[in-house]
Amino acid sequence: MKKLSTRTRVVTGAVAVAAVGASVVGAVSASAETPNVAPATAASSDVQNKNTFETSHLTVEAATKAAQASLDAAAKAGQKISVAVVDRNGNVIVELRGDGAGPQSFESAERKAYTAVSWNAPTSELVKRLAQAPNLKDIPGTLFLGGGAPVQLKGAPIAAVGVAGAPSADQDEQFAQAGVAALNK
Repeated sequence: MKKLSTRTRVVTGAVAVAAVGASVVGAVSASAETPNVAPATAASSDVQNKNTFETSHLTVEAATKAAQASLDAAAKAGQKISVAVVDRNGNVIVELRGDGAGPQSFESAERKAYTAVSWNAPTSELVKRLAQAPNLKDIPGTLFLGGGAPVQLKGAPIAAVGVAGAPSADQDEQFAQAGVAALNK
């Protein structure tokens, strides 16, 4: 019998181990079954009403109606604006940039809407408050210029319409109010 070199013995042994290992893994895999364990479920509890509250929100359809009414009012006046409608938390529901509206108007409309919903007041009224509290203007995300109008339900803010792009803040606010008024039709 011929004596095998060390190298040949090592390679032959490695191949044998690999073959045995592959057959064991294959046999185990072939006979494996899905365990009868119930799937994990999220923890749940019945939270008492004193720990939660409910809020009202505009639908996307209503927000779009308000935004379009603002754009239409501006178009009748020959103005090119952007309009944003935000929810009670200041999150954008819908935002439209009118044809030809300036680049700054998009963000300004959003910030005016955010400001109006945050204080539940038209931004033209909030501008007057700056004399007594000038630091209000330093709050991130706000813009204290006319053009924001809150949407209320039973006196509480549920959304706001913000408009920017007209030559005056008074016109912006007029167009924002047209959006709010459309929700009552």
